[in-house]
Formats: sequence, C-alpha cells, structure tokens
Amino acid sequence: MTEPATLVELLRERAARHPDRRAFVFLLDGEREGESLTYGGLEREALRIAALLDGEGLRGERVLLLFPPGLAFVAAYFGCLYAGAVAVPVYPPRSNRNLDRVQSIVADARARAVLATDEVIASLAQHTGAAPQLAGLRWIAAGAPGPDAAPAGPGAAPGDIAFLQYTSGSTSTPKGVRVTHANLLANQRMLRDAFGHREGLVVAGWLPLYHDMGLIGDVLHPLYMGGTCVLMSPTAFLQRPARWLEAVSRYGAETSGGPNFAYELCVERVSEEEKGRLDLSGWRVAFCGAEPVRSPTLERFAAAFAGRGFRRDAFYPCYGLAEGTLFVTGGRADAPPVVRAFRADALERDRGVRAGPGDEGAASLVGCGFPWREGRVEIVRPESGARCAPGEVGEVWVAGPHVAAGYWNRPDATDETFGATLADGEGPFLRTGDLGFVDGGELFVTGRAKDLVILRGRNLYPQDIEATAGASHPALQPGGGAAFSVEVDGEERLVVVHEVRRTALRELDADAVARRIREEVAAGHAAGVYAVVLIAPATLPKTSSGKVQRQACRRAFLSGSLEPLGGSRPEAGAAEPAGPAASPAEALLRAEAARVLGVPARSVLPELSLTALGLDSVGAARLAARLEAAAGVPVDPLSLLEPLTV
Repeated sequence: MTEPATLVELLRERAARHPDRRAFVFLLDGEREGESLTYGGLEREALRIAALLDGEGLRGERVLLLFPPGLAFVAAYFGCLYAGAVAVPVYPPRSNRNLDRVQSIVADARARAVLATDEVIASLAQHTGAAPQLAGLRWIAAGAPGPDAAPAGPGAAPGDIAFLQYTSGSTSTPKGVRVTHANLLANQRMLRDAFGHREGLVVAGWLPLYHDMGLIGDVLHPLYMGGTCVLMSPTAFLQRPARWLEAVSRYGAETSGGPNFAYELCVERVSEEEKGRLDLSGWRVAFCGAEPVRSPTLERFAAAFAGRGFRRDAFYPCYGLAEGTLFVTGGRADAPPVVRAFRADALERDRGVRAGPGDEGAASLVGCGFPWREGRVEIVRPESGARCAPGEVGEVWVAGPHVAAGYWNRPDATDETFGATLADGEGPFLRTGDLGFVDGGELFVTGRAKDLVILRGRNLYPQDIEATAGASHPALQPGGGAAFSVEVDGEERLVVVHEVRRTALRELDADAVARRIREEVAAGHAAGVYAVVLIAPATLPKTSSGKVQRQACRRAFLSGSLEPLGGSRPEAGAAEPAGPAASPAEALLRAEAARVLGVPARSVLPELSLTALGLDSVGAARLAARLEAAAGVPVDPLSLLEPLTV
C-alpha cells in the first residue's frame, strides 16, 4: 500500500483493498462477541455520519464525541474526519457532578455540536439545566439515517487537525492538544518500526477510546497495519482482569498493553483456574506505559504467566505523552526490557550512577528505550537550555514530526511548551515536564519537573484537587492545602494536607472534615485519597510569595515532621471484626470493603460512603468482583462510586 498522507486516505485504501476484512470486534461484557466492523462497513458508516455532519455545516468546526465504549465511537470519529470536522473525544458524564469538566472542554474548544448515541442524548437531556454550555450545542444522534449523497467539499490535508486531545489534567484550564493527520501518521510509522509489526496483525485492547493510548494505539494502529482490533470496555477489564488475557489468548493477539497497574491487577486477581484456559505464547509485544513502569511488576507478571506461554522478553516499556501524539521512545521488540540498578544517593543528587554489587539501597529503574525514525530526545537543564551530560538528570525535550501542533487557541501556552530552544539556539523542542537521564543510550524517566499527580495512568493537577478539598468544609483555610502523591507498596497514592481556620480550632471534628475531603475529591476527580492530614493555620510550607511548596510538604509528610491536628490514613489490620451490623448483608459489605480498601473493618461505618474511605474506579471493580463471588449478586462497579452508604 502506498503511504497515505491522511487518515481519510488510509481508510479509503483499506476499504478498497480489503472491504470484507474484519477491522474491529467489540466484546460484550468482555467475553461474548457483539458488533463488528469490516473495513468496507467502517467506511460506509463514516460516510453516513459525515453526511449528517456536512448537512449541519460543521466542516472545520469542533464536534464533541460523547460515546460509551463500543464501535459507534470508531465510526463517529472517522465520520468527523470524512466531514472535515474536528473531533473532540470526551467520556460521557455519569451525573451532574461530572459535568464541570465536559463544560470546561466545550468552552475551551468552542464546540458547535455534540455527536452521541441516542442513549447518551436521552441521559444528558436530564442534566442540561445544570450544563448551559451543553444545552447551547447542536445535538446529533449518530444512528440517525444520513442523506444518500456523500459529503461534498475538499478532502483532508496532512496539516489538518485530526482531533483535539484534552489530557486528563486541570478542569479549570483545560488544554486541547492539536493532533494533525501528519502527526498521527508519523507516530504510526514509529510504532510500526519499533514494535516490528507486519500487515494483518491482531491487537486486543480495553483502554478508553477517548484517550490517546486507546484511540491511537488500539484503534488507529491496527487500521494503519491493515489488521484487526478486538476491544472491550475498561469496566469489563476492571471487573475481571482475566478477560483481557482471555482475549489475547482467544484471538491470538500479537500486541496488547496498558499502564503498569493493569499488569498488577492481573497478578492479583487472575485465578489458577482462569490461567489454565490461557495460551499467551503468541503475545509478542506487551507494551507498558502511561505511568512509571516498575521492575517488580514485570517480574511478578512474567512469573505468574510463564506457565501459560508468556515470555518476559515480550514486555515493552515505553514513554510518551499526548503532546508527542503518543509514542516517543521504546526499545527493540525482539530484545528483553532494560532494567538497571542505580545508586540511590546519586539519584537524590540528580545523577544516574550505576550501582555496584555491594551498593546498598540501589534503585532498579526500567528503561524506556530511545526515539525512532525522525524522533529526537534531549535531556536539558531547563533554566539554561544547556544539554545535560550523560547520566545527568534533566528535563526531557522532544522533537520530530510526531510532536503535535500545539494547544488549541492558547498561543502563550503553545509557545512555552512547544517552542523551547537549546542554549545554542537549536529548536523548537517540546518541553515534556518529565525528568530523566540517558544511560547507555537508554532513557530512564525519574519523575516530574512539575507537581503533576499520576494515579493509575491518569494525570491529575494538584491545584484542582486542592481547590476541591478546600471547598469541601467550612473549617478549612482557603488556599491552605497541598495535594501530592507518595509511593505505597509499589503504587502511587494521593495525599491531601490542609490547614484549618483559626476560628474552627476549638470545636474541630477532624474525622468529619477528613471524611468530607475524601468524598468531594472522590466525586470530583474519581480519585481515592490515601491520607488526609489537617494542620494548624500558617504551617503549610509556602514560598515568600505565598505559593504552596508541594514537594516540601511531601518531604515533611514522608519524614513524619508534619504536626497533624487530625486526619486519617489507612492502617493495616483489615481482617479484624467489623463490629455489630444491622444485617448479614451489611456485615458482608463492610468486611469486603475493608479488605479492598486496606482499612480496619471498624472504619467502614454504616453511615460512611465508600468514596470517603478512598474507593476509586479500580477499587470499585475489585469490590464488585468480591461481592459477586461472595453473594452471587451482580454488582455494577460504577454504582459503588456514587455517594452511597453501606
């Protein structure tokens, strides 16, 4: 096939050459085959939806895509491309409490229309009174019959925006990454070469399709390779992680992957009986990215599934970000992952020095490979723009045709992030905000230059969490909070430290305040809070100009030097008795919730919502699975994230 210049050309050529080849299969409940699309069928659906959009005069306009997991999203996305509309993928909000982020994106993108399923339109119609930004849009049902004629107008150009990727960051100032057709196809070529893919490969995926890893890795890359993608919903995977591995086994998927936590879930929750049904010998590229890749996870997963044909060498740690389209660095698919031990004391001084056999406290870091094709990575001292020496920790800067065109309608932010130049004037480079060093040609990512919180592959901005926490209870001092992450048992967990008002000190109910912080952060950000620490007024570490020093606060938390007035932190001992319960059902709920949350059973009070104890989406899936196994009653994990008491 000739190299396409746009995604429209790509699908047209695939549909012309292989109209009856299955492009996508969606697994209902992660197991039973539901809908499927051939290449020819996908193009017909894309043309029908394009005609709908063209009839509304939406060429060049931003169109919000609100779809649950499924192939309707794939057809809608390509419909936007064929119509020349700019797709803005967003996950449908579940309730009024989740509308703020969607409204912020609508306002920033200056969207004109919403393309959605009938079910989503009917559901959101109940909430438009609380969402004026949504109410003012043109609503289009993706399943509506389109005109007979194909849409008129010029085809897409390589420099046209293929979609706006709103990263899971700040809700107050969302930034949409302008990803062009040229960016996407440059990244597809990099993925093809790095992964060693050939035409006709099979990919299995469960990642959210509105996010870059799911859309680009699981949808666009199989299509680029003329292959087949088997999809399931993220909820299906979280409910029973074995479904992911069963799909890899059943369909002979050569490539599949996700964040580090996904592999940990499989180690934890795939039973021996479920393992017995797997054949993972054909899994050649098990990519791992979106959050720090941890060497113990690689070893545990490889050991757990070696008997089912999984090879440790199949692990493919990689690094990327939405501003770089997706993929930035990775190793060779036919080589084992690179894991090296570095001296911990040197890393604390921003140096990567390999540890010797007798060095104590060495840190094992997983390499993220190197750039491919025209891609380029430099490690830079951001304050001067000077290149770092080998082994010196600095900010990761990226250049190449895969680097996105900038942020939508934000010229200053675009210049700051995408227009960096080295001290010698060379550039422009993308400033990633990530810290790392190069050792032996391999990139090792060590942290963030900024205070971003990364939980289960999601980027959360601390200022948003702090604002939510500060508004949760009148006893809290405005602007007196700090949110940051700490590592607990190999996993990043969220901590909130907050000052109390002087006027509230005398009658402070610390437990009630901590509970409200947990509930509001869980509801507003779908994130569980590991620890809440309430401190006296004017004791939060700040600069002389009044800016919160989150890293100083984090160090004080870890060293135990904070002087708490109260708060809460999960404790060991979840197996202890839960105390009297009103019914056997309540006793079961409290016991299972305590095990999943890792808190004493006595902490799961009947009047306390589970989100207040730190339940997040992964925890909800674990709890739902345990309840189903114990009681034989199906439980929707999403229902456990509502503010419901036991």
